Amino acid sequence: MPRLLLIRHAKAADGHPDRDRPLAPSGVAAASAIGRWLGDQQIAPDRVVVSPARRTVQTWRHAAAAGVAPVTDERIYGNTLDDLLAVIRGTPDEVSTLALVGHNPAIHALAAELDDTDDQFDGGFPTGGVAVFEVPVGWSAVGAGSARLATFARPG
Repeated sequence: MPRLLLIRHAKAADGHPDRDRPLAPSGVAAASAIGRWLGDQQIAPDRVVVSPARRTVQTWRHAAAAGVAPVTDERIYGNTLDDLLAVIRGTPDEVSTLALVGHNPAIHALAAELDDTDDQFDGGFPTGGVAVFEVPVGWSAVGAGSARLATFARPG
């Protein structure tokens, strides 16, 4: 069954324009922990789409170890539920595990929308959080209630 990973970037440093904010030292450690957790869970995405913001690119770079190179998509930085759904719905059918690395509030909104029977996200979606969804429909059909939350972790 296809899987969708939603990853909120790790903790960013302050004092920079939004798009240029790097990871804080604790964010670098958290991003590396995401990579270890994905390895421990034997989860290896075959497509990763990240926001062009520096902190999301760095989050995946530290998490990926020897993993797949990300595709940068401005719609992830656009940070709307509709933008994230458009990215997912445009995913090629041959992709079995898709990862999105993005920002709140859209990552949180998408997580809550996909599995509207799970209250896991009532408290928000923390930095460095990873949600793994099972997606029993084709990518083009992803929408409200179309996935099941398999696990959620904040590895850092």
